Amino acid sequence: MSDANPLPNAKEVRDLLESLVGRDVEVATGGLKVDPDAPGGALAGVYVDQRLSAQALVLVDGALAAFLGAAIGLVPARTAQEAVADHELPDDLAENAGEVLNVMASLFNHDDTPHLKLDGTFGPADRLPNDLAGFALAFVRRLDLDVTVSGYGPGRLSVVVLP
Repeated sequence: MSDANPLPNAKEVRDLLESLVGRDVEVATGGLKVDPDAPGGALAGVYVDQRLSAQALVLVDGALAAFLGAAIGLVPARTAQEAVADHELPDDLAENAGEVLNVMASLFNHDDTPHLKLDGTFGPADRLPNDLAGFALAFVRRLDLDVTVSGYGPGRLSVVVLP
């Protein structure tokens, strides 16, 4: 068994998101890192191994969290767009987007790597724990994507594998 969890590629992320929201999803590599302290904040998922040691983060900017949460919950695009304009992530959209983060654990799980699961999420109003916050913008193994959910809108997503 390998000690390192793999960094998913852009196609794997796109395919998973499309299967979850039932819509076309476009991704482009080379996007900006998702900064949890930027206006609109971010929804962050923390993934742990069997020893409950943090191994990965997925950060979704506030806009993409609203669009994914709305798309998976069949909420009208206008509702999500209003939330983005107000720099807010309503509880129902946050909960739906959290389900997306839960399923994203599958991107890290392969036969020859430690099994990871979502340990918890931190919303735009929450602060990441100090031991994890530094990794959000760090130069570690990461994938930074510009993501557009068809019929909803664009946002950014960062996948970070912790050293």
